[in-house]
Amino acid sequence: RVNLYRPFWIEEMCPSKQPKSPTARVSKRVEQGNRSRDSLLRAATRHFSERGFSATSIDDVCREAGVVKSAVYWHFDSKEDLFAEAFAVGLEQVSERLSRVAEAAPRGGGLKALIDAYLSQEHCDDAANGCPVAALMAEVARRPGATRGVFRQAMRAHIARMARYMPGQTDEERQRTAVMLFSGMAGTLNVARALTDERRQVTEIGAQVLL
Repeated sequence: RVNLYRPFWIEEMCPSKQPKSPTARVSKRVEQGNRSRDSLLRAATRHFSERGFSATSIDDVCREAGVVKSAVYWHFDSKEDLFAEAFAVGLEQVSERLSRVAEAAPRGGGLKALIDAYLSQEHCDDAANGCPVAALMAEVARRPGATRGVFRQAMRAHIARMARYMPGQTDEERQRTAVMLFSGMAGTLNVARALTDERRQVTEIGAQVLL
């Protein structure tokens, strides 16, 4: 309806806003909340993987995520809770990337492609966006029992997904192989990152041995 107290050309250029329904307002808040949570988890995954638990501050995470500090405690009970969920998200991302690599490989070459991708120089040089197991395994061992429970669940899901590309006659054999392989690869990556000058040599030897 045209506002009789405003010239019609203003009404056409700047139409009066219709009030949003309560449902629309709630949906928008939920969408904004989900985006805020996702941004926090992505930022936290990078910071924790690159710097570790103690050296990562909530302020740094919030700054990268573009949210206020109170948003962290709206979505997460504590820094410990954020750390655990960020680990799970980071590992899920790694699982997805490795699955795509294995699926894209020539027939029978999935396992080699997976190992080559995990022990690549790109992955070795990019701890922030890499596997949280390799970056945080020592930290995980020192976390409280409740937090380690989240890690165990994330690892079980990761191993179950990766076991599809392992050799073995049964699911149990393939899962055991996946556990040993990823333990070896994460350890190799850790050593390679510590020995800066010999990184390429360590990862190449690791890939040969593990295959």
